[in-house]
Amino acid sequence: MLTHLEQDDLGSWAEQLRQQLVWRFESNPHGDMARWQQALQQLPAVADVEADLNRSAVTLSTSTLADDARQKLEAGLRGLMPWRKGPFDFFGVGIDTEWRSDWKWDRVAPYLSDLQGRRILDVGCGSGYHCWRMAGLGARRVVGIDPGLLFLFQFLSVKRYLGEVPVDLLPIRMEDMPDRLEAFDTTFSMGVLYHRRSPLDHLLELKSTLRRGGELVLETLVVDGPEGYSLMPEDRYGQMRNVWFLPSCDTLLRWLDRTGFRQARVVDVTDTTTEEQRTTDWMRFQSLADFLDPDDPSRTIEGYPGPRRATIIAEKP
Repeated sequence: MLTHLEQDDLGSWAEQLRQQLVWRFESNPHGDMARWQQALQQLPAVADVEADLNRSAVTLSTSTLADDARQKLEAGLRGLMPWRKGPFDFFGVGIDTEWRSDWKWDRVAPYLSDLQGRRILDVGCGSGYHCWRMAGLGARRVVGIDPGLLFLFQFLSVKRYLGEVPVDLLPIRMEDMPDRLEAFDTTFSMGVLYHRRSPLDHLLELKSTLRRGGELVLETLVVDGPEGYSLMPEDRYGQMRNVWFLPSCDTLLRWLDRTGFRQARVVDVTDTTTEEQRTTDWMRFQSLADFLDPDDPSRTIEGYPGPRRATIIAEKP
């Protein structure tokens, strides 16, 4: 998992990472770790793998796959449920994830600087779907971070078939990153800011990961309102306890200005619908439809405005 970091000038981070990963996997292992490892090991070896990282579904293909291998493949992938971010296609086994993450990518991609040759950090990357899409656009190196260990195993189910590609997922939190790393050309934070008790501190942390002239891609929940307005839910928002601040777009732009970003602009605002986030055969738990007011789906079950997401791109001077 650290191979590529050791080979480039992020290698100074490697020893700190080793200590953090020893703690996650040896000192404080997750109770489902053995089950996930067994599911990953169940995935069959496949020869002559080709990958298409520029389709809506991250797609792995091969010329031949025996029926028994296909059965083992699907059984292993189902052992890694629930699948929340995607979609993926493993040699014809399609994974219809809870989120149509390709829709978000299609909204964001037209406004990005050319990713060819760039070093990219994806904060809160989930199972790494967007990391693969970044690699498909020619990124030199992609590092995703997300503390969810199931996401890591889902990511590894793709990477095991691709070999030594410059894409890694580290099961760490943003606060575990080195201070003032200043190593990335582009940093993505999509669907994270509203989970932070201190959104301004999160913006400063993101800024510290970027080189001078680097680009921030920020996507978060927003609400209508004037500059200075931000909604702080009383308890839950859409049944989520860990939602702290939903600013207006003008407030969010002010936050970016106050934390030292420049050229911040809102490039997309889209309501999240039950077509984009929903229960599927690969994620059988409750989803967005269960978290909206059944009599008024424009509002959450708590009575707040329904989920609306804005994407902002800004630069570090």
